[in-house]
Amino acid sequence: MKKEKLLNCLKLFLTFFKIGAFTFGGGLAMIPFIERETAEKHKWINKEDLLDIVVIAESTPGPIAINAATFVGYKTSGVLGSACATLGVVLPSFLIILLLSFCLDFVVNLKPVAYALWGIRAGVLALIAKSFWSLFKTSKKNVFSIIMMILAFIAVSVFKLDVIIIVASAAVLGIAAFYISKKAGEKK
Repeated sequence: MKKEKLLNCLKLFLTFFKIGAFTFGGGLAMIPFIERETAEKHKWINKEDLLDIVVIAESTPGPIAINAATFVGYKTSGVLGSACATLGVVLPSFLIILLLSFCLDFVVNLKPVAYALWGIRAGVLALIAKSFWSLFKTSKKNVFSIIMMILAFIAVSVFKLDVIIIVASAAVLGIAAFYISKKAGEKK
């Protein structure tokens, strides 16, 4: 049993190390890779779990990839799994930043590097759009959730409201909608 748990922790570490090493653009860009590796390839979680992870990770402090790694690791192998998966996703960034800190001034001024970063930005935007579409398709939708999504998008993009205010407001409105629908169901 211990050997199996250690092997699973090694798999978690290597999987999240790969995600951390080959994903540029931050946590949202990692979601499609996390989905492919954890839900589709290894079947550690399902797509609904991933949606829950994204919602919780966006509602709690810390980067989404670290929160996702911690959740998946814990779900599959407890505290040790959390530690392995989290270390795996963090270590590549740490090593890359450590390496870049020694040669940053030289690298930033190179034209090929600037063009590579422009290309990476475009690719990251496509990955974020893919994540949105994938999560949108798997989420349960009703009139309330669609209206909340539209209002949250307008609040962020047009009125530049802080994300914390939007998440907290959406949670409060969701709870209120639950109690209103419950009360309406009792009257019937």
